[in-house]
Amino acid sequence: MKPAALKSALRTGTPVFGFMISSTASMRWGRVFAGSTLDFVVIDSEHGSRDRQLIADTVQQMQSLDITAIVRTPNTDPVFVAMALDAGADGVLVPYCETLEEVRACCVKLRTHPLKGEYYERVVETGEYPSEKSRQYLDARHKDHIFIMGVESKPAADHVGDMIDCADIDGVFIGPNDMTTSLGIPDEVENPIYIDTLKKVIGEADKRGVPTMIHQQTIPTSTTAIELGARFIMHSSDAGILLRGVQEELAQLRQVVKDKYGDVASVKAEDTLDVV
Repeated sequence: MKPAALKSALRTGTPVFGFMISSTASMRWGRVFAGSTLDFVVIDSEHGSRDRQLIADTVQQMQSLDITAIVRTPNTDPVFVAMALDAGADGVLVPYCETLEEVRACCVKLRTHPLKGEYYERVVETGEYPSEKSRQYLDARHKDHIFIMGVESKPAADHVGDMIDCADIDGVFIGPNDMTTSLGIPDEVENPIYIDTLKKVIGEADKRGVPTMIHQQTIPTSTTAIELGARFIMHSSDAGILLRGVQEELAQLRQVVKDKYGDVASVKAEDTLDVV
């Protein structure tokens, strides 16, 4: 799905589907992604070790398949938003936002790049552009770009409404690992404290017509997110889906062999991935 279509779908309440690219790098994966039915991907540069060229190559590969390519930046420095746009990204996910200033600075950078210096600061602080012509030019240039705000801590969840209101937000992202850790219940994604936080964030976002993205890792937890109202659906990652696919299919084959030949040494599947 191209970014204009994805933004249109989200505005009308239509769910969209994607996952995180955290491990795959080779251009040979294009044949896999081509048949994936993905609407979008989020290319991880917060926890993933991707240089600017690899990000640009991955963005180009996804776009050639009509998959919207969003880059998760390393942090809330607007410089990384500019770098993602220079790599050709269709949008950014800025992680772990906690202040209005962080959100506005990054969102304005997405909406005004390559404006920089004093006039960029003026737009951030007062909304003043060099001219009306400049404003119209930048609006047209960035009309399809997507800005997703990371809400991944209790302080952010406590004033998420104000954070959404301070800038032109296209989506709100919740990272379960960071959020549950901040709530004092690491990885307890079924804990009522976490569920109540999801309800609060989704509720505040829905009031403003902004979709919520929750990066859950399993079908049951993603189902819970959808049932709570998430419609910017980011399920698992390339590594997570590959790991579980291998585990599930080999488990089925081991059962076939067991049924035919008798006892087969059991192998316990383990989750060997860090969830980020």
